[in-house]
Order: sequence, then C-alpha cells, then structure tokens
Amino acid sequence: MKISVLGCGRWGSFITWYLSGKGHSVTEWGRESSEAYNELLKTGKNEYVTLSSAVELTSDLSYAVSRAEIVVISIKSQGLRELAQKIKAVGEGDKIFILCMKGIEEDSGKRLTEVMIDCGFSKDKIAVWVGPGHIQEFTAGKPNCMVIDGYNEELVRYLCDNLKGDLIRFYYGEDIIGSEIGAAAKNVMGIAAGILDGGDYKSLKGPLMARGAREVARLIKAMGGNELSAYGLCHLGDYETTLFSPHSNNRAFGEDLFLGKKFTKLAEGVSTAKAMVLLGKRYNVELPITTAVYNIIYLGNDPLAELLKLFSRETKPEFV
Repeated sequence: MKISVLGCGRWGSFITWYLSGKGHSVTEWGRESSEAYNELLKTGKNEYVTLSSAVELTSDLSYAVSRAEIVVISIKSQGLRELAQKIKAVGEGDKIFILCMKGIEEDSGKRLTEVMIDCGFSKDKIAVWVGPGHIQEFTAGKPNCMVIDGYNEELVRYLCDNLKGDLIRFYYGEDIIGSEIGAAAKNVMGIAAGILDGGDYKSLKGPLMARGAREVARLIKAMGGNELSAYGLCHLGDYETTLFSPHSNNRAFGEDLFLGKKFTKLAEGVSTAKAMVLLGKRYNVELPITTAVYNIIYLGNDPLAELLKLFSRETKPEFV
C-alpha cells in the first residue's frame, strides 16, 4: 500500500521504519523547520531507527497526502487541529487516516478523533493505533501487542489484518471512546509513577496501577464507553511501558519533576491531566490521582505530598 506518515518524531519515524520494512511504499512528512525532519533528511536515521533508502522524505504536505491511500498522523496531540485544518485545505480526498498518538485536546476535552471530525473528516475513515510498546524494544526485535480502533468495524479489521507483522500483533478495537481515553490517561499515571520513583516510593506503583485504572474506567463509562476498556491494552496493558520502563517520557518527566530537573522531551501526560480534570467536572466523575497530578503541574503543589495526601481520603469500598 501507499502510506504517508505525518510526523518525524520517535513514533513517526518508527512507524515509517516498521511499515517500510513490511514492504509498503512509505513517504514521511515533516515541517521544513523541524530538527527531527532535517536529521532524517541529512542522515537517514535518528537515535531510534535507520530508515530504508526506499523511504521518501518530504516537507510538502499536499504531496504527502495526495500520493497515499493511508495517512498516519503521529505528532504531538495539541497540534492535531492545526494540522487537520491544513490537510483539509490541501484536500484529503478519499483517504484513510490513522492517528498514532495519545492525548486529549486540553482546552476542549475532545478526543483526537473528535477533533478530526470537527475539522470535516468522515468518522468512517478515521482509526486510532494505540497500546503498549517502546521503539527501543521493537527495533531490538522484541514484539508486543497493540490495538486499532475506530467507528467503522470493517475499516478496523482491514487495517489490523494488513498492518500486523512479526513485531506487532494487533487486536480489533471495539470501543473508540475507551481506547482513546484509556490511551491518553495512562500518560497521566506515568507522571505519577515517576514522582513515586523520584521520592523512592516505588512500592506504591502497585496501588497506582489498580486505583488509576479504576478511576479511568469510571470516566470512560460516564462518557458512554465500555469501562472494561480501562483494563485492556489501551490503558492497563500499557502500564508496564509507562509506569516502569526507563524509556517512558511521562515516567521520566515525573521523576525529573520531583528531583527538580528540567525535562526537555514531549510528555503528553501534562496536557492530558488538564483535559481530564475538565472531563471529570463535565461528567461529574471523581479523578483523585489525575487531580493530584494536575495540582502538582499546574498549581505548583509539592509532588510527593500531593500524592501521599490521597491516603487521607475517606475509606470507601474498593470497587466503587
């Protein structure tokens, strides 16, 4: 298939590497001013992957979109609306769009597929690619499981069946709300895990896994999704790579935040915490861990004290 990948960050470059390795004709787009794009253009590689010589690199968005049957978008989540509007301006045609990114629009609380629909894209042509996996493990030949979800069951099955390989076993997603919220929310839990690492409270990551998944399940249910999605690959299934892995940006952000170090890479959980607090209020769902992370990042509260304050909350049944 002819596939264009929009974005030259670590996931964009990995997807290009993975799909071109499966024999697809892949073009990768990046902004002309992007350091990541220019590094790939100059050297054909970055710190994560070395691209095949068959991969085409371009900074021409119109060309990248027009030549593809499938367009994969992998950029920071808060930039999606602007890019979607630009794609619409150059003409998207009858393309399939896959969002390989995890986030929620922070000012509106909208899921990323909702942002695409807002911009005039057909929901039946949109899918999301989420779930656990670190690029460093994939490129070392270590496989993992991921999910493709969407509004169109036939499209979901088509993409899973045609994009699977020895490195990635895909599952058919059946709950677009749960998949998107779960995938985004796990990054907030990753920040909390990093704070616990920094404060040497690693044993509390067990309760964080259990209680974090429970509060996300409540939110998913209130939004009309299947609460069981919080216990699937999109959320709980991604905890190992987010709460424990040295490769996790969100976990590392939380640890550096506790230690007073400056973190320079993208941590999607920062904007997601803000968006989830908004959603919690909108749907009247209590999100204690998420709120604690929000208070730490946006109100400047003491990181460890804010998380440990959760122990003073009133006793309640475990599964409420």
